Amino acid sequence: MKKSKNIASKSTRQKELATFALGETHTDYPQNYAPQVLEAFDNKNPGKVAWTTFICTEFTSLCPKTGQPDFAKIFINYIADKKMVESKSLKLYLFSFRNHGDFHEDCIQKICDDLAKLMKPQYLEVVGEFTPRGGIAIFPFASYSSSDKKFTALKEQRLMNYAPGKYSMELSKLY
Repeated sequence: MKKSKNIASKSTRQKELATFALGETHTDYPQNYAPQVLEAFDNKNPGKVAWTTFICTEFTSLCPKTGQPDFAKIFINYIADKKMVESKSLKLYLFSFRNHGDFHEDCIQKICDDLAKLMKPQYLEVVGEFTPRGGIAIFPFASYSSSDKKFTALKEQRLMNYAPGKYSMELSKLY
């Protein structure tokens, strides 16, 4: 009985992964902003409340005024509903900002909006900790919540209590 269950599970897993570009021998890295590379998969635990955090320590974009590179750590914290973001697609998506010219705040809001559109999570926040340039560090914060009262309250609470380093990393450990 156990053997047939494992075979069925393996077959189901193969069907689930068939639509992903995972494990391909060649990966195409987008040269421009590319939200279309984002992929989602079914949350195996819908109805459960659990945080997922991604930390991108090597985010880069371009200043729209000077064309100079901007560097940041990006923290993505979310509580999934029915869908979750696939991590390789997220890496490719974040990489697509490398040649994209936008202000820090706009990059963070765009990431939040694109992930919210893809997953429709219960709650999502994106924090950017941009390396100082010209003596000024910029730490934008963007968030999204479902219409569930619990998550709209969470969004309001975290927004009102936001401070650099609070939902990401202690400032003393950044540099």
